[in-house]
Amino acid sequence: MAMTNQRPRVGVMGGTFDPIHNGHLVAASEVADAFSLDEVIFVPTGEPWHKNPVTSAEHRYLMTVVATAANPRFTVSRVDIDRPGTTYTIDTLTQIARERPDADLFFISGADAIAQILAWKDIDKLWGLATFIGVTRPGHNLVLPDVSEAKMSLLEVPALAISSTNVRDRVMSAKPVWYLVPDGVVQYIAKHKLYRGSDD
Repeated sequence: MAMTNQRPRVGVMGGTFDPIHNGHLVAASEVADAFSLDEVIFVPTGEPWHKNPVTSAEHRYLMTVVATAANPRFTVSRVDIDRPGTTYTIDTLTQIARERPDADLFFISGADAIAQILAWKDIDKLWGLATFIGVTRPGHNLVLPDVSEAKMSLLEVPALAISSTNVRDRVMSAKPVWYLVPDGVVQYIAKHKLYRGSDD
């Protein structure tokens, strides 16, 4: 935990979370440990600019709440869901920085996404808002862009072999997803009949 005379170190983990899985949770936990974070805020995207149609934001938000409830260091934010329009990282970080002016922010995302950061909207403003941490699976070679003002790091996380796409495909094929996603998320998916071939 941070000492009282230090600024809180807050992770911001953005993602579609369709659905959130154990790889996301392990990644957040590993980054929190490696970077001495006091809190990790999970931020489900509202309308992702780079993905095909996704499950309703409310379902994705509630699954994220269920998945993170047991960890006191994890919280979930609705900033991207409640903001109309397409979700961009610049808007997410600007709003969280406004809500948490006392904190140093660390944006956590897949390393593949972080590697494309130079194409992100308002990239010149992003550098001043957060340190960027790309999480990747072991053995996956990736080179981050060499940008002098950038604050970027990579961290290997074994559980990232799990993917949301694979979870959705398994549900659609009536295969088990136990232990790929938290138990409560397995039950949520079944209760709401998600990923059965038609979007809610």
